[in-house]
Amino acid sequence: MLSMGYTICIIVVCAFCTFAERLLPFLIFRKGSVPNLVRYLGNILPIAVMATLVIYCLRAVDFSSWAGFMPQLIAVAVTAGLHFWKGNTLLSVTGGTVCYMVLIRSVF
Repeated sequence: MLSMGYTICIIVVCAFCTFAERLLPFLIFRKGSVPNLVRYLGNILPIAVMATLVIYCLRAVDFSSWAGFMPQLIAVAVTAGLHFWKGNTLLSVTGGTVCYMVLIRSVF
């Protein structure tokens, strides 16, 4: 069990780091434009992170039975469909997660 003072210190350090992380780009790029490398990373990293998450989530799919792969396949299709339809990442990830949880809890 952590003491109250230690817990408060952890919260303060986390809050400071989060604030500094949000403030630092404005301080660095205040005078001038954003470098091309940073723009490139801003465009490519979200796609790379999503691809990594898809591979991570589907790495242990069991194709020996319908219940082993159909929930994942349906949830990926729902996620992709929502994203192509609305273009909202939060909606598509949440919709896919809810679909998957409903499928594994009540259908498969």
